[in-house]
Amino acid sequence: MIINDSNRHKGLRNQLVKVIKEKGIKDRKVLDAISKIPRHLFMDSGFVDFAYQDKPFPIGAEQTISQPYTVAFQSELLQVEPGHKILEIGTGSGYQTAVLIELKAEVYSIERQKELYTKVRKFLPKVGYVPKKLEYGDGYKGMPEYAPFDSIIVTAGAPYLPKTLLGQLKVGGKLVIPIGEDVQVMTVFTRASEKKFEKLEYGDFRFVPMLKEKNNS
Repeated sequence: MIINDSNRHKGLRNQLVKVIKEKGIKDRKVLDAISKIPRHLFMDSGFVDFAYQDKPFPIGAEQTISQPYTVAFQSELLQVEPGHKILEIGTGSGYQTAVLIELKAEVYSIERQKELYTKVRKFLPKVGYVPKKLEYGDGYKGMPEYAPFDSIIVTAGAPYLPKTLLGQLKVGGKLVIPIGEDVQVMTVFTRASEKKFEKLEYGDFRFVPMLKEKNNS
């Protein structure tokens, strides 16, 4: 059950939706999801007043809750349909997870920071968003035991393309991933056949880096 979600919060969310719409987000289902999810609950209480600004904010473990526009942009690129099986690399605060669940996807999510994993595993069910699977581990490896996926979303900056993730896509599936060191290029790989992938790029973004081999306590 969602607690502490006031009319003021709902009004601020509507303002936020207006902002990201003006920035170019067109997918009505994505905008509706952003309008429903109480982002302030996904942040430390000290940042509640900033929850509906279109900005990223710290969430601990040197990570951030992504800028709403970025969340909406990646979600729009995924072209989510109800029942889609989606792998999320980097659960973080759980906000992007909630957007995907609101879009009626089956979400398999993996988080490499123990502190965030422990927090979000308890938190998400409290606000009514339960992923199909939530694991603690190395996102570069994906979840081969649950593959193939309709799409995969990476929510941290990857210095290179993890080929293992491409192999976990269905034919026709999409991998949405920001690739680069200091600045990342939002990149979409579509699996055209068993061995062929098509690549499109969608401009520069800034993400916290995706780190390897972090699945130890």
